[in-house]
Amino acid sequence: MNEHMEDAYSIHGGYPLKGEIQLSGAKNVSLKVIIASLLFESEVCIANVPRIKDIEELLHLITSLGGHARFTSQNEVVVDKKGMSKNTINLLQAIKTRVSFMFFAPLLHLFGSCRIPNPGGCRIGARPIDRQIDIMKAMGVSVQYDEEDGYYKAQLTTKKFQGITHRFEKRTHTGTEFGIMLGVLTQGKTIIENASLEPEIDDLIHFLEKGGAQIARKGDSIIISGVSHLTQHKKYSILYDRNEAVTHALLAIATKGDITVHGVGEADIVAFLQKVKEAGGGVAAQEKSIRFFYRGELAATQAETAPHPGFMTDWQAPWAVLMTQARGISTIHETVFENRFAYVEELRKLGAQIEFFRPEVKDSATLYQFNIKKMEECFFQGIKIHGPSLLHNAVLTVSDLRAGASLLIAASIANGQTIVYGASVIDRGYEHIDTKLKSVGARIQRI
Repeated sequence: MNEHMEDAYSIHGGYPLKGEIQLSGAKNVSLKVIIASLLFESEVCIANVPRIKDIEELLHLITSLGGHARFTSQNEVVVDKKGMSKNTINLLQAIKTRVSFMFFAPLLHLFGSCRIPNPGGCRIGARPIDRQIDIMKAMGVSVQYDEEDGYYKAQLTTKKFQGITHRFEKRTHTGTEFGIMLGVLTQGKTIIENASLEPEIDDLIHFLEKGGAQIARKGDSIIISGVSHLTQHKKYSILYDRNEAVTHALLAIATKGDITVHGVGEADIVAFLQKVKEAGGGVAAQEKSIRFFYRGELAATQAETAPHPGFMTDWQAPWAVLMTQARGISTIHETVFENRFAYVEELRKLGAQIEFFRPEVKDSATLYQFNIKKMEECFFQGIKIHGPSLLHNAVLTVSDLRAGASLLIAASIANGQTIVYGASVIDRGYEHIDTKLKSVGARIQRI
């Protein structure tokens, strides 16, 4: 047997998927809330946490630092910083997930200094951490990078973090969350300007507020009045994963099926729903569930990714799969990351007709969320998708988490048996995805 076969999914495609799916808790919230739990004086209990590889790696990392973090039931986690004795994160553990960089906040609050290696995670772009370093420095932290061992060394130069006003040049989801974690226990008031607006950040804020933090949104600013301590009084439940909702929505429409997704509302994915309706997909929304279904021939669309409330970068790979089934020439313009089209070559193996192009941009420095100086060295930022294409079976390889989910959608459309290597990458962000897909009629198994 091929040495990689235990890390692969086998999908027999060409069948409409129909049924109902309950979303899991949001991966991107769970990771940050678990780390933020280390700011609390008390034990913290978190519900609706997806049991996925990224979460398990994070809990192991906290345990390795001397803290306590574990699943107490299928989707409930308990975190307690008591016993935390180490302020250095192991290189091998850190490369498994990029959120290790967020540990600067609790470790600096606890120890006043720490050493953390360059972050790992999905390779979907440079993801510069200079924005997080800038806000640390502004708050009174000395940060140095050692190129020889790959570690950042941070030292608090004052007894306590100092409240500041800090403006991000470009909106940054992770930078905003990091600034919030730094600010909640500071001396004085911290104002984060040009802050990201995602509902996942609002959920982190709500969690911290329940523990006694004083945080308020005002337009695109977040105002934090530092408090002396945080204490949990009641178990906190994570919101549902809207990125997972989009995956199942596109599975329904692309396979000419009909799936009702529970746990998501219209307000959570407005930009996505607008694009689905533009393409001719079926949408029927209730308060916290949305039915997605195939209505007839799909129309080509033009999509451009943008920070919330725009069309999210996490949605563009699965959207590209749907557009292979739409009549006409669709375009996708990626503005958030400079290397997020690695999945294109895999879709071509299935028979998709996709070509790269460089979009015309008037003010690239403002539009693109990454360092535009490096753009000439990167992939083109746009693709054209010619459809509809009759996809056939192939052997595929996952490049990153969202691309992996996209290949499962493509394999579900394609005729015959498709093998998708890299099941473990998909498992990083999707809880029991094979079980959920089987429940709506997918012919999928892990091999």
